Amino acid sequence: MAAAASPQVVVQTDAYVWRGDSLIQDDFVATAPTPFEIQSTYSARPGYFMPVEKVWKLKNDISAYPSLKSSNTLLQAVYNMGLDEMVNAVEPDTTLRTGKEWAGVWTRDVSYSIILSMAALQPEASKISLMKKVNPEGQIIQDTGSGGAWPVSTDRLVWALAADEIYRVTGDKKWLREVYPIIERSIAKDDDNVISPDGLAMGETSFIDWREQSYPKWMQTADIARSEAMNTNMVRAAALRVLSSMAADLGKKKDAEKYSRQADELVRNIDARFWMPEKGYYGMYTYGRDNLILNPRAETLGESLAILYGIADEGKARSITESNPVTPFGAAIFYPQIADMPSYHNNALWPFVGAYWALANAKAHNEEGTLEAIGAIVRPAALFATNKENFNLDNGDIFTELNSSNMLWSLSGNLALTNKILFGMNFRKDGILFAPFVPEALAETRSLEDFPYRGGRFSVTVSGYGDKIASMTVNGKKHNPALPVDASLLAKGATVDIVMNSEPIAPMSVNRRPNLKAPLTPIAWIEDGELVWNPIEYIGHYKVLRDGKPVAETRTTTYPLLEPGEWQVIGVSSDGVESFASEPRSNRPVITLQMPGETTSMHSSEISYPAQEAPEGYTGAGFVETDHNSGPVSVSLSAADFPEAKAGRYSLRLRYANGNGPVNTENKCAVRSIIVDGKKVGTIVMPQRGVGNWNDWGYSDSVMVELEPGAHTFSVEYLPENENMNLGTNHALIDAIILTRQ
Repeated sequence: MAAAASPQVVVQTDAYVWRGDSLIQDDFVATAPTPFEIQSTYSARPGYFMPVEKVWKLKNDISAYPSLKSSNTLLQAVYNMGLDEMVNAVEPDTTLRTGKEWAGVWTRDVSYSIILSMAALQPEASKISLMKKVNPEGQIIQDTGSGGAWPVSTDRLVWALAADEIYRVTGDKKWLREVYPIIERSIAKDDDNVISPDGLAMGETSFIDWREQSYPKWMQTADIARSEAMNTNMVRAAALRVLSSMAADLGKKKDAEKYSRQADELVRNIDARFWMPEKGYYGMYTYGRDNLILNPRAETLGESLAILYGIADEGKARSITESNPVTPFGAAIFYPQIADMPSYHNNALWPFVGAYWALANAKAHNEEGTLEAIGAIVRPAALFATNKENFNLDNGDIFTELNSSNMLWSLSGNLALTNKILFGMNFRKDGILFAPFVPEALAETRSLEDFPYRGGRFSVTVSGYGDKIASMTVNGKKHNPALPVDASLLAKGATVDIVMNSEPIAPMSVNRRPNLKAPLTPIAWIEDGELVWNPIEYIGHYKVLRDGKPVAETRTTTYPLLEPGEWQVIGVSSDGVESFASEPRSNRPVITLQMPGETTSMHSSEISYPAQEAPEGYTGAGFVETDHNSGPVSVSLSAADFPEAKAGRYSLRLRYANGNGPVNTENKCAVRSIIVDGKKVGTIVMPQRGVGNWNDWGYSDSVMVELEPGAHTFSVEYLPENENMNLGTNHALIDAIILTRQ
């Protein structure tokens, strides 16, 4: 717990102690002899392929950036290391490099980094980097990802939050006019393709984009496309609010009102779908097939965004900071962990997420939570003498699947601790609102000198501790907590002096927990009229679900299926920790519609095929091929084929193949609209299933349709709003339409 018994102790947990200018973890010590050097004795796991940096010394000229003056040399050195590595991250083309091991600009990485620090410290590089992530259609690019990028991954709207942060820092109306239509077009396209019947954005969790690291193994990328991620919806809600604010600034009153209403509606839908009052935080995502259930894991980035963008009200914000589990090394990416997966997104701490968590705790006025969140970033920065990408949550080491030094969003999070928490800088269109949050353990007089701002400079000094300002002066004159945009004032170098009230902050708690692994996921199947599953070791009992709702608890591994449904089973440990639900198994009636005009050969001019045999594994006489130019594919049911007895609600999915790319990267996800009796009922996603894997047939996500008795026509059609991120290849093979009675 955060310790104040000794004035030398800043943070102490069961894993480490930050005392004065030293960070101590077990036998390892990191110290800062000067503000421009860090020395560490850390030794990583033997044989790990990533090097451990034991010394950092200032390499670049950082005189153009703010100078931190503090009695704590380690805090100064960690901040200066962030500036030093920031200079390394600015490429010759004035874009921001993602990390030492990660070249180029990535939409989510650079956007989160811009929001944290880069808008203020690298405004031009931030602008240039964002504009690199706009495609020829004038829309935000969703980087390569699971199943071929968008619309399996849909968190690209974080770009809008970064664009807004740049506008708040610079006040640049030309920038505002440039980015507004890009955001508006991107949101409109998402409206046409990725909004679920519950009014939520579908698609993968933001940044947690190694699907096997955060989803059950049975989930296909098409299942992820149909799921609803809490943090991605937080991003969308915030983006709608940003768009509303921008519209108002541009004099578009009706648009401002429209986007504000949409944001409010989405916030209500988020609360209805994800908030778990019994746990005191939001659930991570919904998942399944035709009937989605909530994954009750805590997910730190999404919880933080909810607080920072006002999506969680004040009561929920306090509850989140007191309820989200925090391990001795800090808040996990999500909690509990997946037992049979290595560390990367799973079983890991990421400093940029930790920075958002620190900012969220400060906004909620949770002193202990803020202090431990700051410590969780200072610890690895000091011990590894660089801003690493991520850390193993079991031992705080860098032994994970991938790791990079000089990581952009890690260094940006490092800098945000000082700029946005200890000095409390909130950038607004009309100036900077100061609201420092200084835990008592960090009480002192510290200064940030020569902060660059709108063509000028200012210096700020904060004295004392607490969450309330006792007094503030600008150039010696009493002032309210806002520094206005005043060119003459900034040109001369304004001096801001803030004195905190140095009164105890109202106490709040931290949900300290040891790291925890959830039970393994059961594998279930239907056999002889029963749901059967493999036994899981050390399990307390099993929950049986029908259509996403619990219907029974049992200690056996079978359950009789006396009615139709979509069935799953969850293992629950003796202390109440749940596994993922098993893959859904259905005993509902199915109608299979073979596609007309089927062939057994591929001949699209849209792609070049490798030499191979014709695809196998299709049903019926063959398949149809669909690309930009192939036109709609339609199949009909006669009235005789669909009498009153068959009418009702159906899920509709396609059996398809897409060998245009790997499962985990690139951007050639096939997207089509589903038209039933001349009316669009939804969008179908056919993700990549492996390079050249034309014999690997799988199922798309599903849309729900209500069918009256009588004749029906089902069409699979490419519409302009279905264009993917590749823009050149939007192509798949379709074997059949599958209708499942609900």
